[in-house]
This record gives sequence, structure tokens and C-alpha cells, in this order.
Amino acid sequence: MTYKRNRSSHSLAAICFGLLVAGVVWFTGCQKVEEKAHEGVAFAVGMEEYVYGYPLVMMDVTREVLTAAPKSGEFAAPINQFARIREYVGPSVVNVVRISVNSLWSYGFLDLQQEPMVVSLPDMDGRYIVMQALNMWTDDFASAGTRTNGGKAGNYLIVGPGWNGTAPKDVDHVFRCSTRYAWVLVQMSAASPADFPAIHVKQDQLKITPLSAWGKPYTPPTNVAVDPNVDLTATPSDQVRLMTGATFFGRLAKLLQENPPYVADSKMIGRLKTLGVEPGKPFDPTKLDAGTLVGINKVPTVAFQQFWSGPYSMKGVNGWFNMLDLGNYGTDYNTRAFIAFAGLGALTKEDAVYPSAFVDSTGTALDGGSKYVLHFPKGQLPPSKAGVWSISPYRDNFYVTNALGRYGILSSMPLKYNADGSLDVYLQRNSPGADKESNWLPIPPSGSYNVTVRIYQPEQSILDGTYKLPPILKLE
Repeated sequence: MTYKRNRSSHSLAAICFGLLVAGVVWFTGCQKVEEKAHEGVAFAVGMEEYVYGYPLVMMDVTREVLTAAPKSGEFAAPINQFARIREYVGPSVVNVVRISVNSLWSYGFLDLQQEPMVVSLPDMDGRYIVMQALNMWTDDFASAGTRTNGGKAGNYLIVGPGWNGTAPKDVDHVFRCSTRYAWVLVQMSAASPADFPAIHVKQDQLKITPLSAWGKPYTPPTNVAVDPNVDLTATPSDQVRLMTGATFFGRLAKLLQENPPYVADSKMIGRLKTLGVEPGKPFDPTKLDAGTLVGINKVPTVAFQQFWSGPYSMKGVNGWFNMLDLGNYGTDYNTRAFIAFAGLGALTKEDAVYPSAFVDSTGTALDGGSKYVLHFPKGQLPPSKAGVWSISPYRDNFYVTNALGRYGILSSMPLKYNADGSLDVYLQRNSPGADKESNWLPIPPSGSYNVTVRIYQPEQSILDGTYKLPPILKLE
């Protein structure tokens, strides 16, 4: 018997196989299209929500690092205690971005969950002081010091959400914080290192006292357990920057429980749910589809690129942009996130403003390889009611080491004025000469950098824009 192949059966099988392959390809293609769609939506929503949540996550990492100490020291202190920096800050101070050199700093995080805390300030004997307190969303809710009471001694009760007790009669004011933790920062103006010993005495008089111990002898503990899981090898800024999107949003979900969002944030909270993020509930990235996970993990890198591009896109005056609505942001999430990135702990405009320049008078990026001058005509110095201002250069958000060890031109320095009463500040990497060195502000030796002017208790002229900082002029 001779076997004959059935050509029609073979053709039918081939057709069926082809259709099957085509179906698989079509289905796979549809999957990829759907995955890409999910990725795009998650990335778009994730970018908005990253900006929204960045200040809260940044504050929490900062809290962990600055409280990882068994007792009070210069740069860290246990919760409910002050750390006291004993000299002007420099390049070695990297756990707080863009910190100023006008003052000697003291700061401490408060835990208000169990009870309120009393913050006590000393009489400053005429020296300038400002105390601020921020909630974990970086909104300032307290200010005290020279502007409010002339720098006299004062006791301030700081209470957390839900506290309804009675304040002691001998506290000067009650400040209410909307989150469990609060960050208290105190600046005491130092004209020069010769002032340091006297200011150290004032720093040592700063106190944080639990309300239950108020009116009784109280000594802060000196053997506080330190969480071994806190990363002390990287700055808070770098720790947040290096988080994957999944890690970031997981942390945000946890933090939203102890740090309730504002009523006005309801839209943002609703959009977070589309990413699987709900306040107080564990965030499980394994439950996300592949496209959504890819989308949120792309967010951090792009968000940080946008943080850096922000200043260059702002329209300034004479090259300076001056953001006035700091410290109380409302729903201005972009500004709040940028300040958490570039100036965490900014005061409100009543206490300080921070005009900053990334470009010279021609709109060209400032460069360490060039020489510049900042010329103040007579009577046109930064307008401060307190007479306290400074000019500081930064690479990214930090100081860069220089041979002179000078990281700011301060209003209290013995500056050399021109014959007509004007003032020239020289911004360059090498000395402008012995006769000009008093006015020399060393800049990073190469690459781009930026400059911030700090004006404490600014006069109305800078708040309403009638005063304009002079442009930074390139010499060569």
C-alpha cells in the first residue's frame, strides 16, 4: 500500500499554525502596548506625586540622621534635644543643604506624640536671634526672636495634633504643629569668630523640656539608644535621590499616617491611590503591573533633573530670582519641593529672603573659571532691618573648600569701600590682590556654581521689588 500525503490537510495545518503564531504575536503586541500605556500614566502621575511627597520624605530622612546620636553634640542630638554648632559652617556640613554662614546654628527635632515640649530661648543681650519651627511638610508654624520680641528670653510651648490640654501660665506663646514631629532651628548672628565664646554661652542656655517636667529640675538623657538601621554614610539628600520610585512611594505611604496631609491635598491623595499608595497602608510594589512599576521607577532621576533646571527657567531681575512665598506653601507643591531640595528649612519672608543667581548679567551660567564683580552703589547694600546679610557661593547645594576658608561675605566683616562709598565684592577662584582680599569671595575653581544673598528681616523695598540687587558682572 502506497502512502500519499494529503496536501489539503498539510495546507490547513500550516494555515492554523500561522494563525496561532499571528495570534500570539498580536496578543503579545497588545500586552506591550497596554504595558507602555500603564507606564506612561504611572510616570505622569508619579512625577506629580513625587514632587508632592518629596518634602515629607526628605524631612523624615533628615530627622533620622540628625537624631542618630546618644547625646547632644555639634551636628546631631537625640530627639527632643538641641545640637549646637560651635563655629561657622563649611564644606564638611552636608547633612543640611545650603546652610548659611551668618550665624551659629542650633537645632533639634521634637517628638510631640506623647506630650508637648517647651522650647526656651535666652536673652540675647542685643545680638540677633531667630527661632523657627517647621512641621514635617516643611511649613513654618512658629517664629520667635529679635523680630518678634527684641531678642528677649522666652518660653514657647509646641504642641502636636490633637493636644487639647492647658498651657502653663509662664509660657509666652503656644505654637501648634500639625504633624507628630517638628524641627526647631535657632540662628544666633555671629559678627566674627571673636563672638563665638559669648554665643556659646547663649547656645548652652537653649532648652527643650517635656511639658510633664516643666517647672521641675530636668536633665536630658545622655545614653539614648541609636537606631542601627539609620544610614550615616550618605547625606539625607543623596539617600532620597538614590531611592527607587518604589522605595520612595513605600516610605511616603508610611509617613502619611503620622503626618496627615492637609484638606487641600485631597486631590493629590486620590491620585496616589492610582499608584497603590494609601496613607498608613503598606505599599506593595509586587501588586503593581509591570508597566506601572517601570513608570514609577523612572520618576526620581527625571524629577531631580527638573529640580536642577528650575532656577535656569525662572525669570529673575538682574539675574537674581527671589522666591518670596517660602515657609507656607499651601498647594504650591513645586516651590515646596524645590526649597526642600535646595534650601530645606527656609524662613518666611518676614524673617529672611534668599535671592539667588545662577547666571551673570548676560544670562550666561556662572563659571568657576571666570572672574566676576558684584558692585553695590553707595546706599544700595541689601536692605535689612536687622543689618544682617551675607553672600555665599555654592556648587550644587554645598560649599566647596577654598584655601582662604571663607564661605561668605558677611555684613559684619571689615569690608573695604570705594572712595565714592560703593562696595565691590570679587567673585573669583584666585585672590584679586592683597588690597582687595577683604572683599574677595572665593568660588569653586571650575565648573558651574551659584550664589545666594541672605537678607534677614528684609525691608519693604525688597519685598515689593523696588530694591533690585545689582547684576553679577563678568570681568574676564
